[in-house]
Amino acid sequence: MPSDGPLAAGAEFTSERASAVSAEACRTVGLDPTGAKLIRFGENALFRLATHPVIVRVARSTEYLDSVQNEVAVSRWLADEGFPAARVLDDVEQPVVVDGSPVTFWHLIVPGDRNATYTDLGRVLRDLHGLTLPDGLKLPPYSAFGRTDLRVERVTGIPEADRAFLRERSRLLRTGLAELRFESAKGPVHGDAHIQNLMVDRKGRVVLIDFEAFSFDHPEWDLMVTATEHHSLGWQTTEQYSDFISAYGRDLGSWHGFATLRGIQEFRMTTWLMQNVGESRAVAEEYAHRIATLRNDSAPRHWQPA
Repeated sequence: MPSDGPLAAGAEFTSERASAVSAEACRTVGLDPTGAKLIRFGENALFRLATHPVIVRVARSTEYLDSVQNEVAVSRWLADEGFPAARVLDDVEQPVVVDGSPVTFWHLIVPGDRNATYTDLGRVLRDLHGLTLPDGLKLPPYSAFGRTDLRVERVTGIPEADRAFLRERSRLLRTGLAELRFESAKGPVHGDAHIQNLMVDRKGRVVLIDFEAFSFDHPEWDLMVTATEHHSLGWQTTEQYSDFISAYGRDLGSWHGFATLRGIQEFRMTTWLMQNVGESRAVAEEYAHRIATLRNDSAPRHWQPA
């Protein structure tokens, strides 16, 4: 559902450009974008509309179109399952493509009076991994390196020495993954299973969001996120991580393949942040710190969440 408008197709993806894309997409489907507020800018840009209980999600380019279409299909499947998850608008043909950026529209989830806990995260992942996919839903395998190659080659504002290092890091990590053997059965995998992708609504329901990396693969790909945040980055207390593994039933840190998956997760986290070095000095400084520690595997990872 392409739209021809005043924006420059192929322009750099900034929060300002994403705002213009969001506004035009809203007008295309009959929503009023007046007063829309940017609430997140990262791999995608998310806007909350002031005039409707709707979240508008803007992807960077049509290279993301397959995953955006996948998100819409997953949301509708989880709705059919009665699984507590974000819902796309049913009465809007999605995605809309505006000047090279796929756009989707989601029901607003109004937060309740508490944040999600690591017990919540463990339970949601346990329940998700226990679901059976319907015959009509074909999910891709988990993309271990996602768009990291695209980021490394196309991002601007980083030293060329960083780019060369990241290329070599990618090569070594791919070699390690090729030698790894999983023992678990495959099933539905969220693909970006950190606690920020859970919300607790006003009714106290824990709701899963962000299906961009949803796939059919080994559950270790979901468990590696919190395991890396704890064992490598120290982002959870011992009690919080204990709550997570108690709720899920497994500590990935004790698995022989964890070091390989941890390296991949750190690489993904660094290249994700790298995309936005031009947005602020704080982002640029955090990226510089992350890549400096990647160059020294024994260095403490005193990374800041971004």
